[in-house]
Amino acid sequence: METHLSPEHKDTSDGKLAESILRKCVHCGFCNATCPTYQLLGDENDGPRGRIYLMKQMLEGNDVEEKTLLHLDRCLTCRSCETTCPSGVEYSKLLEVGRKVAEEKIQRPTQQLRLRKILRKTLPNSERFKMLVKSGQLFKPFLPKSLKKKIPERSTPSAWPTSQHTRKMLILDGCVQPAIRPQTNSAAANVLDKLGVSVIKADKAGCCGAVSLHLSAEEEALAAMKRNIDAWWPEIEAGAEAIIMTASGCGVTVKEYAHHLRDDVEYAEKAQRVSDLTKDIAEILLAEEDISSATTPKTLAWHPPCTLQHGQKITGVVEALLTKAGHTLVPVQDQHLCCGSAGTYSILQTDISQQLQVNKLKHLTANKPEMIVTANIGCQTHLQEDADIPVIHWIELFTD
Repeated sequence: METHLSPEHKDTSDGKLAESILRKCVHCGFCNATCPTYQLLGDENDGPRGRIYLMKQMLEGNDVEEKTLLHLDRCLTCRSCETTCPSGVEYSKLLEVGRKVAEEKIQRPTQQLRLRKILRKTLPNSERFKMLVKSGQLFKPFLPKSLKKKIPERSTPSAWPTSQHTRKMLILDGCVQPAIRPQTNSAAANVLDKLGVSVIKADKAGCCGAVSLHLSAEEEALAAMKRNIDAWWPEIEAGAEAIIMTASGCGVTVKEYAHHLRDDVEYAEKAQRVSDLTKDIAEILLAEEDISSATTPKTLAWHPPCTLQHGQKITGVVEALLTKAGHTLVPVQDQHLCCGSAGTYSILQTDISQQLQVNKLKHLTANKPEMIVTANIGCQTHLQEDADIPVIHWIELFTD
């Protein structure tokens, strides 16, 4: 694709990145065939190819209308288009640049700004979010059905292992997972304990930065990334083998710290080291010979989060682990399509999110599984809202 970026963007780091990505696009349209929003809405501007044209025009200095921001907002950032693209277009990186520029040129309505600020100040703050969840659980019996289903049930994690092993790995607790499903990380820690690995939680590590990043609050996101790097660095220098992720949404973000901090003289090298060390729990266990399921074999529907299959390009790994453990996986139609969770998307784009959830649950339950298993807390809670069967993180099947 031929480009003529305007002077204000051409020589900037973001502008150079955007131009290199735009020039890879041959506008073939294969991406639209696997785009959830294009499939639902049928609007060229709600597919990757159309959004790429909108961003190109904006970066070339053309007038920006409110509808540009609307179409960019409607993108789930699921990256299914990246998996489909024959030209290797890094659409998600282009979208980050495009959204940033659009936010600078278009003033959002006050109500939108207020909601986005509330999300940025609440979700990444684990203690604040935990307090809100507990309050919701307390008043759940008195809430209308539409709100009641959004409040997760109380859950208690299993005890954290106390054994001290020579092998050590870090784990990111995250921001919302400790409040909603604390047993996910304790399950991972107990599984690895049996394999001779001690799992360490760094006290000052928190939100990976994804919430702020996706809401175009770049400085907040970068600050969160640097805080995590600082929290992990002493353990990395002491020989930690890996940084484990049990939420694939966090995993794809931390694996891209090197990209986000590429221009930071102080943190670029450390960010690269952190990205290299970051592994999804499935990647860790794939290399272990002795893992086995601790529960009775079950019939499962596997939902691969977009951040796992399209973002991290991890496919077939969880399925292999579950099958090896004796579980049966039922066929699921359209596994490549997003469930509609997508971080804050389910709050900001409710109608589209709900339709995607309905479609996804229909396919996941078509062959009568006992439960749905996934690898991301956002997908898990989003699907559980309307699922008639349990939705859990797959690692929980490997604990007593």
